Amino acid sequence: MSQIPVRFIIVVTWIYVMSELVIGLDVGTHKICTIIGEVRDNDIFVVGVGIEPSRGMKKGVVNDLMALSQAISASVHKAERSSGYQVKRAFVSLAGSHIASMNSRGVVGIPTQRGVNADDLDKALAAARAIAIPHNREVLHVIPRSYSLDGQERVRSPIGMHGFRLEVEAHIITASSTSVANLEQAVEAAQVYVDRFILNPLAAGDVVLTAQEKEMGAVVIDIGGGTTDLAIFIEGTVWHTSVLAVGGDHITNDITYFTHIPFDTAEAVKVQYGHAIPKQVDPLETLLVEPFGDGLPTEIKRTELSSIIEARVQEMFELVHKEIKRSGYDGLLRAGAVLTGGCAQLEGIREVATRVLGMPVRIAKPERLTGMADALRNPSYSTSVGLLRLGLEMDTMVETVSASDAPGSKLRRLLGGLFSRLLPDDNV
Repeated sequence: MSQIPVRFIIVVTWIYVMSELVIGLDVGTHKICTIIGEVRDNDIFVVGVGIEPSRGMKKGVVNDLMALSQAISASVHKAERSSGYQVKRAFVSLAGSHIASMNSRGVVGIPTQRGVNADDLDKALAAARAIAIPHNREVLHVIPRSYSLDGQERVRSPIGMHGFRLEVEAHIITASSTSVANLEQAVEAAQVYVDRFILNPLAAGDVVLTAQEKEMGAVVIDIGGGTTDLAIFIEGTVWHTSVLAVGGDHITNDITYFTHIPFDTAEAVKVQYGHAIPKQVDPLETLLVEPFGDGLPTEIKRTELSSIIEARVQEMFELVHKEIKRSGYDGLLRAGAVLTGGCAQLEGIREVATRVLGMPVRIAKPERLTGMADALRNPSYSTSVGLLRLGLEMDTMVETVSASDAPGSKLRRLLGGLFSRLLPDDNV
């Protein structure tokens, strides 16, 4: 109990009081999105949305705490006005190149007179978590990948089974303590309490992947403004995660460098006219853009713009491919890759990804939303919506905790319920 952060214990109390609401706060490099959802029949009805341009974030890391806090506050107030609710707590997204992951194994002995129970799972996960990490890092998530019992591998749910030796293989995600603390301070300065930080690709993967894709093996590639976030799902659960410090802003910076136009102008040109495949662009089409200073508008060919974009996009996916190869699971991704995030809307990006990664690629956006959800059906909001759905799963787990549960079992389910969506489904 002494190792559990205080904020997790407070989360339990709040969910009992406000179980009809779930709130997600997606803090990104380009935008901050606050979503308020009501839980209706174990599903989410969106009642409030607040979207604000981000300030004070770069590549997933805080670089101006005051500016970020003000932007978060503006986003929260918009969501409050549209919903009529007051936001006090939220599940908050987290990314950045400081994220690291590893796999670890934990073992526990089982008494002969009974089968495996929830406390045994607690102890096995605690053993897996007992790894040496630098003092300036902290464990963000511990996600069970699979169990084995007396040498029987790939046990999906060992509860009730008999055996002597229970072993768990867990995926452990760590983060820089200072980066986490700075983001938490920025959120709390906006008068919002952080219930829990959730890694971006876990939230995005929860809403864009099908159960079959998770089972067969797929990689979620969430391309934002400052980072590209990866999560590999195999046999229904997370096997590998990574955050690369490249994103849509790198494309915009290249456009700025080669065409000598301001960043904001380059971003608008990229969004409106950008294409990742020059051969699919009309070679005669030209654009007039405002350069730096007071000079006359500059004419650039759209094919030249596309060539700039293609080079950077190809490099980004080469880095993604290298990371997938490094994980060792590149041969297990039978369902291919799923692109999401704001940059996934760039024309031609799917074709470049397919060519570089050498696997099927599709572009995904959040589905199965009700209420004020029209603006959210966009790849830019996959992480935002994923925060809500994982929060709902935590809510549901709290409601199903039995009064007869052992204290250790109850605590594990309260804190671990958030990730039950990431575990294999027995019915798949």
